[in-house]
Amino acid sequence: MTPVFKNILYETLDEVAKITINRPPLNVLNTETTEEMIRALEIANKDDTVMVVVITGSGDRAFCAGVDIKDHLPEKIGKTLELFHRMFYVLVDLQKPTVAMVNGFALGGGCELVIACDLAIASEGAQFGQPEIKVGAIPTVAAALLPKLIGRKNAFELIFTGDSISAKEAQQIGLINRVVPADKIVDATNELVNKFKEKSPVVLKLLRRAVYQGLHLDFKKALDGVSDIYLSQLMRTEDAVEGLKAFLEKRKPKWKGK
Repeated sequence: MTPVFKNILYETLDEVAKITINRPPLNVLNTETTEEMIRALEIANKDDTVMVVVITGSGDRAFCAGVDIKDHLPEKIGKTLELFHRMFYVLVDLQKPTVAMVNGFALGGGCELVIACDLAIASEGAQFGQPEIKVGAIPTVAAALLPKLIGRKNAFELIFTGDSISAKEAQQIGLINRVVPADKIVDATNELVNKFKEKSPVVLKLLRRAVYQGLHLDFKKALDGVSDIYLSQLMRTEDAVEGLKAFLEKRKPKWKGK
């Protein structure tokens, strides 16, 4: 049964879970919406029929223009950050690839959602930025993740100035993967998602875990950890062996997801 939410849309089709922030015109996150995002991500994570998660915003004006300013006030910021950070813990710990499909503004918490997704495709008119400093706030997730994604100096420039950049600039610095015309963004996202769907679900899960381990640990510990995943987990799966055999036998692999 498809879950029903107030502020987001959740749908699954052909092994893809699509989560749409549905608070037009700017798809701003409030506490209720963030809670719904957490629930939707948890549902997608537990659904064995889902291979990929796509996150987007309704309409073409904004992917997400950030967290409601009212929720940054002293009496609310504690709960706001607790929920907001939990959403990213769930997103990063997801056991399947995530893709941000970005139309319009991706600002503040919206830009941080793009940062935390594994890949991102944006329309030519999309804009990205961390304007928190302009209201005396700190982009906590961007501060933690952005330097690793786009380099220290690029990250400092975005965070310190609060300025927005175009989709083309975002692609140039490595914030997003691809820029396409607005009327082609769904097709481009589907094309990328289909590449994931051709792969083994269990190998994708372990590969994602290995990459994130490398992001969060020093090189030696990361490499040791990746080796452990490869030897003690990946190589005990049927799909890992099937992939190798298929390559050697010059045929298409038949994935079992185990």
